Amino acid sequence: MARVQVYGRAVLVSGPEGLLADRAVAERLAVARNEDADVEISQVEGAGLDAGTLAEITSASLFSSRRVAVIRDVGSVPAELHAEIITLATQPLDELGLILVHPGGNKGKGLLDKLKKAKVEVVDCQTMKTWDLPKFVAAEVRRAGATMEPQTAQAVVDAVGHDLRSLASAVSQLASDSDQREIPASLVQKYFGGRAEVTSFAVADAALAGRTGPAMEQLRWALSTGVAPVLVTSALASGLRGLGKYVAAGGGMRDVDLARVIGVPPWKLKTMRTQARGWDERGLANALRAVAIADAEIKGAADDAEYALERVVLTVSRARGR
Repeated sequence: MARVQVYGRAVLVSGPEGLLADRAVAERLAVARNEDADVEISQVEGAGLDAGTLAEITSASLFSSRRVAVIRDVGSVPAELHAEIITLATQPLDELGLILVHPGGNKGKGLLDKLKKAKVEVVDCQTMKTWDLPKFVAAEVRRAGATMEPQTAQAVVDAVGHDLRSLASAVSQLASDSDQREIPASLVQKYFGGRAEVTSFAVADAALAGRTGPAMEQLRWALSTGVAPVLVTSALASGLRGLGKYVAAGGGMRDVDLARVIGVPPWKLKTMRTQARGWDERGLANALRAVAIADAEIKGAADDAEYALERVVLTVSRARGR
């Protein structure tokens, strides 16, 4: 892994995933302090930046030979300062580290495009794909000096959800409270078992397996504990697309190759084999169409999101085997 450099360069930390962005900034500040304990660090918000403040935080300091300037939400920097930002980023001062943070989206796109065109270093902090979350959990476990089976990592995701800060916090808690190096599934169940029963994926798994009663029960529990309706339709759509790839792939492939085609970890295939019984391409297409309609309804096309979810869960569950 390349050594992180801070002084004499600029870096653009860009993307909506706040935890990754905060860690990227923290890592560079730690490197800066390690190289010079007396470094002067300034952190400002882009919207409140003016020419005087920009000059102050990027010029030589009376108290230190080195400085690091962190400009957060750089997309909100006033347009009249864009040229100066570009100059500082493309003609870096030897004793200055410039860290520009952008939360994603189109705000300040012109400035970002110029920075990227100038080949400023970019740390990408995009929202993590659902299927990559168990890998993130596993990485957090290693970061904590422990180990965890892939199935257990998936159980953490199923229990805690998709928020990276929550997942990182959960892993930290598990690692600190485990009396063995490998964090067991039993500890996950002990701490988060109740939460695992009300996630959107629990609803989807029951519906895809044709277990209508449990699916409806899981849905009601999920909604009563604050699970966002859009997460339920997202989980249903994700599960159906995965099953569609599984059914279309047919037999004859090794599990590792089949998992790669579908986009799931190999151990997940066992669950998918059970769920896929009774599904055919027509049933999957009908179910996906129903999920798309429900997704539009809960985003404003219908007055009662809860009713729309109940209807789509029933539809998906009953589409299996038809």
